[in-house]
Amino acid sequence: MSLRIALILLTLISVVCDTLLLPFYPQFFASEFAIQDPSLIGLFVANCCVTVMLALPLWAKVAKKYHELALWLVTQVIAALLGVLCYFANTAWEFWLYYQLMLVFKASYLLIYPFALRLAQQRQHLSIIGLFSVLMHFGAIGGALIGGYFLGLGEPRYALLLSGAGDLIQVLLCAYLMVSLKIGIHQQAIESEKPRTRTPYFIWQFCFLSVVVYFSAFLIRPFFTTHWQTLSVQSSPFESALVYAIPAFAALSMLIFNHFRHRLLWPTMSRNSTLLCAMAFAALGLYFQAQQQVMLVILARVLYGIALFQVMVLLEVMLFAKSEPAHYGSDFSKVHIAQNVGVIFASLLVGVSVEQFSSTVPFYFAAIGFTGLALLLLWRVKFAGRTARIAS
Repeated sequence: MSLRIALILLTLISVVCDTLLLPFYPQFFASEFAIQDPSLIGLFVANCCVTVMLALPLWAKVAKKYHELALWLVTQVIAALLGVLCYFANTAWEFWLYYQLMLVFKASYLLIYPFALRLAQQRQHLSIIGLFSVLMHFGAIGGALIGGYFLGLGEPRYALLLSGAGDLIQVLLCAYLMVSLKIGIHQQAIESEKPRTRTPYFIWQFCFLSVVVYFSAFLIRPFFTTHWQTLSVQSSPFESALVYAIPAFAALSMLIFNHFRHRLLWPTMSRNSTLLCAMAFAALGLYFQAQQQVMLVILARVLYGIALFQVMVLLEVMLFAKSEPAHYGSDFSKVHIAQNVGVIFASLLVGVSVEQFSSTVPFYFAAIGFTGLALLLLWRVKFAGRTARIAS
């Protein structure tokens, strides 16, 4: 087994295990702990984001001294044990504590991404970022479908045991790779072409964009299945999970399209212009998902999935184009913090908005977020063009 294939498997297993309960936190807490407070669910999701946000930079520092495979070997064993403790938790607060500790150790697998990019040449980054984006989406599909299946059986806690089993499979993969590739425990030093004394300005730019994008994207996730079941009352949890996963299927179609794009007589635009269009279409997709027609919501999920895939891939391609291999891990961890800040704000707002208004309100807030970014990018594109004309 090649290192590339192994990293793909590690990513897929990790995402599946981490998203088993994500679409169903409201139903999980209601069935297991008789908690139905949307604000409390939002607070739990925000707490999960804070945990991962704080843990990842620490693992990025550890990975400068110890090889990522050796790191994952240890962290995933501990994560599996904590997953078992979550399964046996008797109270919501006991579950909450064990779950957050588990996420601390699970956060280390996010280093797979910069690790894979560091091994590749920069011209391969677009295909790798697109591939990993689809893996994240397909992991979400698998996680949502399996989680929906367990919820339909009335045994959502089985998802926690499956998550632990996935962690152990990752441990075996890491051990196999370390032995077959003769990789030691310690990390080899990576020389930086441009030593840094402070965080570059472009990192702050991408942090701002990431906060708004992830805030807007995550607003609709925690209560989407609840929103869908108000439109289609007869839908089972499994069917709700299928609708939830539509953007992931749309992302796959875009990955295939991007792969064969050079063979098609398709007009090309600059990255900034493409990003602008993608954000505008994402806003439209979010707006139409708030409507009350089932078919319109399904079509809007497709449009939103295509647009969101383009937005997230372009942001990361542009980030790593400006960064350099020696800083991939630390740069990614900083932007990942910004992503989680957006998710935290969304988690806190979504619970309150659903409780005070309805499950459709988050879609409007999210559409406003993408519309605002699209207008900002439009202003920047026009400003850059005006500046170029004046300079010439």
